[in-house]
Amino acid sequence: MSQNWTANLRTEEGKGASRRLRHANRVPAIIYGAGKEAVSVSLLANFVKHAFENEALFNTVLTIDVEGGASEACVVKDIQRHPATGAVFHIDFQRAADNILVKKVPFTFVGQEASAGVKAGGMMSFLQATVEISCLAKDLPTEITVDVSAMEAGTSMRLSELAMPEGVAIRALAHGNSDYDQSVVSISKAKAR
Repeated sequence: MSQNWTANLRTEEGKGASRRLRHANRVPAIIYGAGKEAVSVSLLANFVKHAFENEALFNTVLTIDVEGGASEACVVKDIQRHPATGAVFHIDFQRAADNILVKKVPFTFVGQEASAGVKAGGMMSFLQATVEISCLAKDLPTEITVDVSAMEAGTSMRLSELAMPEGVAIRALAHGNSDYDQSVVSISKAKAR
């Protein structure tokens, strides 16, 4: 999934310049990484507000067309929000060149109704909502789908048991220590009646 955004170059920097941009209905941002010089830009605040309504945006490669500059393939690295209103105050974009990205990706659980453990009366517990992965930008998934339909009562599914997309690695498993192989979902044993 990719999106095209349009940004303007920023010539002034600092707290006062950022405040003036926000009053002009713009959001200050920076594009950095991939061994290139950082570029300060600004985006339309209304566009940003609506764009961040989609959670998949955090795991989407964006093409930012900088007016008066080049197009940059980026991912959202960080956002700062106003503490009271929640309005986006600043965005950090990381260039998504041929370098390895590290991102947190949400889990989507499917097959709960078909699980033999749930049908037998077990209670399914979701122990993790996200997982930290590493991959190239072209392989970045918006979510990791976990099929729990084959789970029995009294069992759990660990990180090492997940079917990962091609080119995507779970960072916790890179340690080589089984202590990092945490449970993602479990089903309790059915209660005796």
